[in-house]
Amino acid sequence: MRLVVLAVASALLISACSGSGSSDPRAGETPVVHSPTPTPTETIPPTPPPPPPAHACYRLGYDEVLAPTIDKKPAPCTRNHTAITFYVGRFDKSLAVDGKPVHRLESTVCPRRFVAFVGGTVEDRRLSMLRTVWFTPTVRQAARGAHWFQCVAIALRGGEHLAVLQGMLRGVLGRPAARARYALCGTAEPGSDGFEQRICAAGHRWKALRTVPFRPGRYPGQDKVRSAGQQPCQDAGRDAASDPLNYRWSYAWPTRKQWHAGQTYGVCWAPG
Repeated sequence: MRLVVLAVASALLISACSGSGSSDPRAGETPVVHSPTPTPTETIPPTPPPPPPAHACYRLGYDEVLAPTIDKKPAPCTRNHTAITFYVGRFDKSLAVDGKPVHRLESTVCPRRFVAFVGGTVEDRRLSMLRTVWFTPTVRQAARGAHWFQCVAIALRGGEHLAVLQGMLRGVLGRPAARARYALCGTAEPGSDGFEQRICAAGHRWKALRTVPFRPGRYPGQDKVRSAGQQPCQDAGRDAASDPLNYRWSYAWPTRKQWHAGQTYGVCWAPG
């Protein structure tokens, strides 16, 4: 009887073990967890900063117009200001904002647009203290998609100071009174210790009368540029004097450094 009971118990044990192993063929394996397929998210590019408004006016200092970028907000053009935007252009998005192609673009476009903006003749512009500068977006603004450049007109008061712009600047050199305000004058005789270029609207003792142009190209040499202006400037000084027998004149010829910077002309001066 005891043997029978043991046999039955063994059969049950074997049956239980056999049934446990065959119920799931994956038993004993590492379970596989299936993660849900991630849904791709759309990358929204940053909103590009807007370009500067057209014809915007600014209150800038001398050091600020020498910088490549501008971070000041526009000022009302009806109040005192020292700079005005006259053109906003764009460059290709593939170009680096601080690269040579962008610099060549703005340094070519802005002077050309400046000519159309202030008007007058080549002589008028050479004998004025009006200038053009240009700005690009900051590197951070460019990274957000900004690809514009800004052409701005200023007037030098003298030394390292800007003049307050008065009245409408578009076509300013075509109007005699306005042209006289922004004309080129000096604090003393050119070449003397006290000489400094000054806008004619400010205090001055000498005035630029005319230019002596040279053909652009290689610098002709100091002797040639100096001698070329003697007679033209003497004649200009006599014509401007109240007494043709008693007058003074001066001639400032371009140095080699000035020539390479683009000044391929001399200037005739007289007291005034």
